[in-house]
Amino acid sequence: MLRSCMKPLERCLGRRSDGLLWHMDLKPHAYGDYSIAVVQANSSLEDQSQVYSSPSATYVGVYDGHGGPEASRFVNSHLFSFLHKFSSEHGGLSVEVIKKAFSATEDEFLRLVKRNLSVQPNIASVGSCCLLGAVVNNELFVANLGDSRAVLGRKVSVRKREVVVAERLSTDHNVSEVEVRREVEALHPDDSHIVVYSRGVWRIKGIIQVSRSIGDVYLKKPDFSRDPIYQQFVYPISLKRPAMTAEPSVIQRKLEPEDLFLIFASDGLWEQLSDQTVVEMVSKNSRTGIAKRLVTAALQEAARKRELRYSDIKNIEKGIRRHFHDDISVVVMYLDHNKHNGDVVRLKQSAVSCTNAPADIYSFNAEST
Repeated sequence: MLRSCMKPLERCLGRRSDGLLWHMDLKPHAYGDYSIAVVQANSSLEDQSQVYSSPSATYVGVYDGHGGPEASRFVNSHLFSFLHKFSSEHGGLSVEVIKKAFSATEDEFLRLVKRNLSVQPNIASVGSCCLLGAVVNNELFVANLGDSRAVLGRKVSVRKREVVVAERLSTDHNVSEVEVRREVEALHPDDSHIVVYSRGVWRIKGIIQVSRSIGDVYLKKPDFSRDPIYQQFVYPISLKRPAMTAEPSVIQRKLEPEDLFLIFASDGLWEQLSDQTVVEMVSKNSRTGIAKRLVTAALQEAARKRELRYSDIKNIEKGIRRHFHDDISVVVMYLDHNKHNGDVVRLKQSAVSCTNAPADIYSFNAEST
């Protein structure tokens, strides 16, 4: 059933844009429409994103890798399959099923690291944030590791006037947040250097900002950080117990008529634009190409901060471009409560729809020209 998700380049039906930007303007899902866009900044794209839709469910995944693309690509290839497997075994999607799917993905990636450590030692330091959104039977689930973010655009009445406000649904697992920093420090009372201020931000062991992820085995398994093979390539880390975890934060809520749309995005978007700014842009603009519009707005803001023009940013090569902004992945998912039945009939013609953004925008555009 999910086999169509396993070949990203073959399943990308979106339109290519100039340079390092890829987007799909609009496509239907069981509860409305969605739009997706990605811009690459790193030498190898470390963000991965995908949308799966059937007549009864829609899944959205945004995976922001770090240290390399291996972990995010692995999650992109495995998480949805585990979700399908466990939801079938347990009679439907649930918080328990989602946690099992995250755990299974983490365990499988650990096996991959163990197999490849001798020939690819750096794979022990590769990881990925993981953001999942799922709508099943009018029930919304959001699960995340790291600092990718899900935001709801919700209609409310203010002084007899209807406005659309932003409601953050996910938790940023980033030690720049005081509560997260205290959580990590409380788990390591005997390690005064578990979180340190380094290069202008708070970091776990002076290395990484996020406290939860898939991968980052060297910060979860002390024996890996002490492995002689691994120590040939990185500075050894003093670690008595895991400094990170793969336990996701999960919320479940019933969708209401006031819930208009969802934005799922890697932190590259939120570094440039606030939750409310993004929600207002979605509510005030047409659906077609809305994800690309958000990515473009983030790039314009990144350019403004450096006193550059947007056209200047677009001309900067991958790798070097990372000094100006991060990889950015955005999925906007509209919630048309009164159109669900019609969409089910429409989707039954193709049964299952699955869109994966290209594994690497630069390579994809180069191969397609």
